[in-house]
Amino acid sequence: MNRAEKATLQLRAVAVLRTLKETRTYEELAELTGLPAGDLNRYVNGHVLPGADRAEAVVAGVGREALATELRERVSFDDEGYVDNSAVVFDQSFLDLVAPVAAERLGFERPDVVLTAATDGITLGAAMASHFDARVAYAKKSKETAVEEFVESRQRLASGIELTYYLPADAVNDGETVLVVDDLIRSGETQELLLDIVERAGGEVTGVFALIAVGDEGVQRAERQTDAPVGSLTQFEQ
Repeated sequence: MNRAEKATLQLRAVAVLRTLKETRTYEELAELTGLPAGDLNRYVNGHVLPGADRAEAVVAGVGREALATELRERVSFDDEGYVDNSAVVFDQSFLDLVAPVAAERLGFERPDVVLTAATDGITLGAAMASHFDARVAYAKKSKETAVEEFVESRQRLASGIELTYYLPADAVNDGETVLVVDDLIRSGETQELLLDIVERAGGEVTGVFALIAVGDEGVQRAERQTDAPVGSLTQFEQ
């Protein structure tokens, strides 16, 4: 990696460590990371940056597990199985930490566009786009009044409801690479529609990512549609 990439990785590691330190002592953080408490104190307080190897271990290893644990603590389910993840999708600073960890762990290549579905996926899409220095685009269930041309994908769900997503035609250009993200993947129906939109627009999928996977049906469904990496930060049983 070049000097700029190394510095970016080191700063991401510090951001992850500072987030973890908010709910832990230095001794607890040392036990979690395997790093000396004194070194962690210097990293968190900005006196020195971790070396590249340590930074990568924090971002891709410890960071993922710790953020996944934090995510699970913030998510709740009601008696009918509906997910409340508002404590996650409304916390942009948390999502900004998730983006580099997910990218590093799943090996996503830098896309031209990050595509998501309105509305809960928008904050994650913005975080991923910022990390990759890419454009963000989101498909909606209704057409924008002032937009004349759309790429659309329609599917009749198992419930019998017909679901349609619309994306302005100029949001993804022919030949551009696209990372598909969303806050939640359960049945995979939304991801299937987004992947279809990418294909119709002439784009190339570089990966599919969700913060939360409920069961494995949705992930498997997405894997059948693309050879690109597919994954989530954490998974709950159906």
